[in-house]
Amino acid sequence: MKQFALILSLVACVFLVSAQSTDTLQVKQSMSRHQPNIIQPHGVVTDGFNYWDDEFKGHWSGIYLGLNGFTNEDYSMYPEEDAGFLDVNLLRSTVLNLNLIQFSKSLQRTRNTIGLVTGLGLEIQTYFLDKKTSIEKGGYRIEPIEQFYDSKQKSKLSSTYLSVPLLVEFQVPLKQYGNRIYLATGVVLQKRLSSHTKVKYRENGKKEKLKTPDDFYIHDFRFSGMVKIGYRFVNLYATLDLQPLFVTDKGPELYPFSIGLALFSF
Repeated sequence: MKQFALILSLVACVFLVSAQSTDTLQVKQSMSRHQPNIIQPHGVVTDGFNYWDDEFKGHWSGIYLGLNGFTNEDYSMYPEEDAGFLDVNLLRSTVLNLNLIQFSKSLQRTRNTIGLVTGLGLEIQTYFLDKKTSIEKGGYRIEPIEQFYDSKQKSKLSSTYLSVPLLVEFQVPLKQYGNRIYLATGVVLQKRLSSHTKVKYRENGKKEKLKTPDDFYIHDFRFSGMVKIGYRFVNLYATLDLQPLFVTDKGPELYPFSIGLALFSF
C-alpha cells in the first residue's frame, strides 16, 4: 500500500506541473506608438516536436528469471503420511521467461503514459522437489512414488508454456522524458506445451537420470494474475495462478506463484 500511495503522489505531482505549464499568450509592447502590440505564443506546439506524440511503449519483452513455488496447499484427499509430497525447495525452483514479441497500444489521445500491452512468450517452470519423491499419473489422480537411488539424488517437475499477456500499464515520467517509473497489472493466459518429471542420481559412480513425460492431470490452460513494476534497469514482477495446478480432484490443491526480475529488456 505504501508503494501504491507513493506512485499516486508522483502522478499528482506530474499533473500539477503539467497544469502550470499550460499554453500562454504574452503581449509584447511595441517600440513605436504607431505600431500594434505583438502577441507572442508561449508553449503552443504547432509544427515543432512534442515528446507526448511518441508512441506508447510498454514493458513485456525481455528475458526474465525468477523463483516459483506453491501456496494455499491442500493435501486433504491424501493419507496423512503423503501430505506435502510436492513440497518444493523455493531457492532452487526456477522459472525462465523468454518474452520475444510485444504489442503496445496507448489509451490516451494526447499523452503516452497509459496503455495496453500484449505479446507472446515462452515460460519454462521447474519445481525442485524437497523430498525424495516423484509423481506418477494414476488411474484417477496423481500418486507420490518413492524413487530412492542415493542420498544426493534430485527430483524435479517441469512444464513449458506458451504465454499471452493482457496488461494495463501506467507510466510516470521523472525529470527526463526517458526516465519513467511504470506499474503494469493484468492477466496472463498460458497454454501448456509439455511437462515431465526427472530424477537425477548416481549409480556405480556414473550420473544417471530418469525422465518421464506426461500431463500428470495438469491443466492444459492456466490463468494467472501479474504485477510488474520498474524503473530504468530495475524491473520486478510477480504472478499468482487463479486456478490450482491440477484438474479438480486429480491432485492436491496447489496454487503456483512466481517472483523474479528482468535480466534483459528490449
